[in-house]
Amino acid sequence: MHIGMLFFGLVCQVAGVFIVEDQIRYAGSLWFGIAFAFAASIHMCRTLERAMAGGADASKLMLRGYLFRYGMITFVLILVSITGVLNPLVIFLGYMSLKVTAYIQPLTHKICNILFHETDPIPEAMPEEDVLQEGESLPR
Repeated sequence: MHIGMLFFGLVCQVAGVFIVEDQIRYAGSLWFGIAFAFAASIHMCRTLERAMAGGADASKLMLRGYLFRYGMITFVLILVSITGVLNPLVIFLGYMSLKVTAYIQPLTHKICNILFHETDPIPEAMPEEDVLQEGESLPR
């Protein structure tokens, strides 16, 4: 996903060259949003790992992680809006790289396989277990 986020950031950066007047503020806001998306993806991964190990509390752990991530982005956007240091809309654009890369992940996966000369494993069926038919007994 991180490669997809970088790709999305480069595309937005190139597009901004032709559209935006304040290049430095735009670039700072965009890459701050993408860095925030990197952090959010790492937090999401760690939350998923904890939830898988948590058993019955998995849904609570996932909800708490979700609320934390969106609380943080809300806090940052409000803080940036008040201070005016960066552009909150461009930060949000960079943060949305998290969503865009989820959609383009199959494409980036194929590209990475080509670049790194890797192949995906071929799925194989699980070995069948001997199933007793009705009326049969176990061999002695």
